[in-house]
Amino acid sequence: MKYALIAGNGRFPILALDTARKLGHEVIVVAIKEEAAPEVEPLAARCYWVSLGELGKLIDILKKEGIQEVMMAGQVKHAKIFSSIRPDWRLVKLLAALPQKNTDGLIGGVAKVLADEGIRLADSTALLKPLLAAEGALTRRKPTKAELADIQYGRRIASALAGFDIGQSVAICERACVALEAMEGTDAMLRRAAALVNGRPLTLVKSSRRRAHLLFDVPVAGPTTIATMVETGATALALDAGRTLLLDRDEMLEQADAARIAILGSKPEE
Repeated sequence: MKYALIAGNGRFPILALDTARKLGHEVIVVAIKEEAAPEVEPLAARCYWVSLGELGKLIDILKKEGIQEVMMAGQVKHAKIFSSIRPDWRLVKLLAALPQKNTDGLIGGVAKVLADEGIRLADSTALLKPLLAAEGALTRRKPTKAELADIQYGRRIASALAGFDIGQSVAICERACVALEAMEGTDAMLRRAAALVNGRPLTLVKSSRRRAHLLFDVPVAGPTTIATMVETGATALALDAGRTLLLDRDEMLEQADAARIAILGSKPEE
């Protein structure tokens, strides 16, 4: 099976490529220079490096390789689109036509341009379904009554936030919303929240978008998430089951257990 993977940052593309290699798939990688790790290159049949704004170059590579299906894996920090991007004429045209420049607008627009070229966007979690969070307590310690109250409150807010395509996470302390995630990302949001609560414990709630697909912008958590939670005094993590990837899952849960952090997977909010 031959297809392409557009690689952003983090462990997501590396794990997907490693799985594809074990399955014997031929994967062409288009790696984002500003985001992807060099480790993606040896895992690819062929690897091309492009900058964030080079939509035309991306399309040329995919057509040259005869690609009809492409998968997006790994985060592209939204803030970089505003601070680092030098758009080519294909992207300038796309950006000018977007009614709003949020994640759905930007990546949805790219997906439409690719579809017009005969290239279909595939489920970004297709190779990593076993890593999707399950329902229930995922750690030895279950959330306390107070943490469950924070989770219940936070999930309503995070779900509404995700519906506006602003961010995916909120930080809760004693049934108060301390911080909302926007372009800065979850780790920076947690550090900002920790500066506001004077050492009181935080609960981190991550929500998935209410979409029928998992083509892009899939919530992820991993060892780095746990390390930031320890750093910021967050004691509980709530995730949408079946729609959140747990990268390096065993290591992540081992770290959470060692830090007495509770992780709970719940059915996504309607």
